[in-house]
Amino acid sequence: MENNILIFLQLILAHVITDFVIQPTPWVRHKRKKKARSGYLYLHALIAGLLSLIFLMKIEYWYIGLFISVTHFFTDLWKLQFSRDTLKIFISDQLLHLFAIVLAWLWMTSNFESIIPYLSNLLRSETVMAIVIGYLLVIFPTGFLIGKATMRWQTEVENDLRKNSLDAAGRYIGIFERVLVLTFILTANFSAIGFLIAAKSILRFSDKSETGARKQTEYVLIGTLMSFTLTILVGFLVRHIAF
Repeated sequence: MENNILIFLQLILAHVITDFVIQPTPWVRHKRKKKARSGYLYLHALIAGLLSLIFLMKIEYWYIGLFISVTHFFTDLWKLQFSRDTLKIFISDQLLHLFAIVLAWLWMTSNFESIIPYLSNLLRSETVMAIVIGYLLVIFPTGFLIGKATMRWQTEVENDLRKNSLDAAGRYIGIFERVLVLTFILTANFSAIGFLIAAKSILRFSDKSETGARKQTEYVLIGTLMSFTLTILVGFLVRHIAF
């Protein structure tokens, strides 16, 4: 098992170095401009395969290096067809690279036959199901519930929030804070929740000089307390089921 994990880590390390460490910005610009006619695209894919082979430290795995190079080339070529490198395109690109790495790893470790039993065990695990449902609850339904519960005050602070906040920033802040709180509860790091509340209080409520700041502060505080309360309840329920 240790060797299996090591092989996977070696392939991941090769990918990270190829895509994020040694790829110069001029290469990226040239690839985006020339696409399949860019020599840097071919060189970049070749480096991905060579680094994979170097980290694996076994010349008999030459076909793995070739596989990584070919899949890296076509994945990057697909990405270059889009005019903008948005977050969705970036994540999709990296997931495709990861999928190729997982396929190579499964082939090298002869673990293809273990995929179905492994997934079956996950789906039958109360612990896994409880944790997955817990995160889904705090990310999606909890946000909608808080939005409905605070709707009566939204009109009073809507103009201030529109002028002084990034678009949809509050929603994403709420999602990340609930994910962190649930993670702290599941890992029994309860004291970290207090630091998170303090940090958010300092960042969100430090400026009270603007008109309507008091209403905005009270509105955000209500939403924050509801967010933390609901997440803590979900967290303890998941702990009761899963652990």
